[in-house]
Amino acid sequence: MSDVTNRVEVEIFGEYYTLKGNESPEYMIKVAQIVDKKMYEISQRNTRLSANKLAVLTAVNLVDELLKLQEQYNNLLQMMDPANDNSGNS
Repeated sequence: MSDVTNRVEVEIFGEYYTLKGNESPEYMIKVAQIVDKKMYEISQRNTRLSANKLAVLTAVNLVDELLKLQEQYNNLLQMMDPANDNSGNS
């Protein structure tokens, strides 16, 4: 992450947003594309949702994915840590 503030115009679910951040423009565009894709996926399954409810459900789904990945990552770290040898060979 750099100290430079970047700006990028993105489209998410038909709306335009200006994102500002220290990440590269390419990274910010990628994040927006993931959010956009997830919103469209959820809207296909729930066609009557308002944009606000769709945005909240998208956030909930993405945080669910994040927490599951964090748990998998922590489990892998524990498996790789020799101090946590659960093989019974202590």
